[in-house]
Amino acid sequence: MRPEDRRHEIVEMLVEQGSATLEALAEHFGVSKMTIHRDLDALEAEGRLRKLRGGATLESSGQFESDFRYRARMAGEEKARIARHAAGFVEPGMSVMVDDGSTSQALAPHLAAIRPLTVITNNLGLISDLSGKPGIELIALGGNYASKFNGFFGVLTETALRDLRADMALLSSSAVSGRSAFHQDQEVLGVKRAMIASAARRYLMVDHQKFGRMALHLLADLEDFDGVVTSDALERARAEALRQDGIRLHFAEGD
Repeated sequence: MRPEDRRHEIVEMLVEQGSATLEALAEHFGVSKMTIHRDLDALEAEGRLRKLRGGATLESSGQFESDFRYRARMAGEEKARIARHAAGFVEPGMSVMVDDGSTSQALAPHLAAIRPLTVITNNLGLISDLSGKPGIELIALGGNYASKFNGFFGVLTETALRDLRADMALLSSSAVSGRSAFHQDQEVLGVKRAMIASAARRYLMVDHQKFGRMALHLLADLEDFDGVVTSDALERARAEALRQDGIRLHFAEGD
């Protein structure tokens, strides 16, 4: 097996399992541990996984965001409820910006039912789901495709966003600490910030597991959003502290 094929399969295994030991990978592929070490080093350099002592994982950290397919498997039902609630802020005739992210892609069936609607997005999954839907004017943002995030990023994407204005932005974030939202990847951060700047109203969609976590780059103060959509699985004390701090919380199960 060619090294690039083996490395592709390693990532596919981690998408399914979340993590794997060095020994298990070496046995699965019938190669030495040193060969797997080199594979993991190469994949970590590409930002595809995070090495651990004796293995590798796709679990997020403060500097690493996991593959979008793995994230889609985490808290899937909660993200679907959050997306449904966030879509309730959208009205026919609006223009809506939507970023990359597994929660953002869960918006697809709800947005498709709101017609007419203009959707502006860099999210390839959302582009695929909404393309050809009656009553949906789809503006697909170009740029450099990142398979890890299944979206388009970079100078071309951000330049296009600066020339656009939308009624609303529905965004996601990988970490919330205190009253601030964060993200690990600088390129992803640039697109999210451009959407915040180009939208009249902004809502942040965050499942409860993202609270109390820190990531490398500051995205925005939660007060910059017209509302933060989460679920009632969020700790009551944390929710109350945010509300007392003036943050507008919306729960997927009902405000």
